[in-house]
Amino acid sequence: MPELSRDGVRLAYERVGGGGRELVLVPGWCCDRTLFEPLLAHFQRSHTVTAVDPRWCTAGDARPPDGYDVTTLADDVVWLCRELGVVDPVVIGHSLGGMIGVELAARYPTLPAAIVALDPGPLYATPEALRFFGGMADQLEGPDGAAVRERYVRAMVDPHLEPRLAKQVVDVMCSVPLDVAAEVLRGTTTWNGLAAMGLCRAPLLVVLARDGGGSNAPERLRPLNPTVRFGVTVGSGHFLQLEVPEQVIPMIERFLATALPAT
Repeated sequence: MPELSRDGVRLAYERVGGGGRELVLVPGWCCDRTLFEPLLAHFQRSHTVTAVDPRWCTAGDARPPDGYDVTTLADDVVWLCRELGVVDPVVIGHSLGGMIGVELAARYPTLPAAIVALDPGPLYATPEALRFFGGMADQLEGPDGAAVRERYVRAMVDPHLEPRLAKQVVDVMCSVPLDVAAEVLRGTTTWNGLAAMGLCRAPLLVVLARDGGGSNAPERLRPLNPTVRFGVTVGSGHFLQLEVPEQVIPMIERFLATALPAT
């Protein structure tokens, strides 16, 4: 798989398709591009799709010791887009990738055409969410860190997901060193999502796995960004792009058709 080096950090990517809009797929915490497979397979038929592997995917001793805050991870995506000549992309991020997309739009307003956040991490974190992620980072660095992470990851996977895909999610997410996984979580607790949501001027779609309160509740986010659109899947867990792509893909297509000018 091709990769580029940014200040010594190797960033791998997959670029497929041709024509149509540029789409950039950004994975969530401890995930990689392979967990976007249904979206990658569908959209490459009509668009140019770039799926990125964040810096935590770098193997072995080449994995950087730092740079796991949301701002730096967004900078990585922007840098990769510029190196590849990706113009006006729709950035589709899952989980933490959704936070990265919003940060990217806030700090680089001329880059993205739109942002799609698939069951994103806390875009405007409640105190409870901040305590949870900070506490989880501490536990990952404790003596039972590996077991804690595996239980947490398995709890995020819907029990109805095909076993092969469920195993893939667990294997991918549990392959990242625990100290790196903890640093990425801590990076989410220091991110100013309130400011980023207010500065995000690109059309924004937030697709939630369930309708409810918490950090990403519509009534919490709309005062920050009145133009944000919401969708809610039926019968899915956190990995909605794997579990119910037949719901997620039409939502994205409808959003692109109605929020952006025709290409």
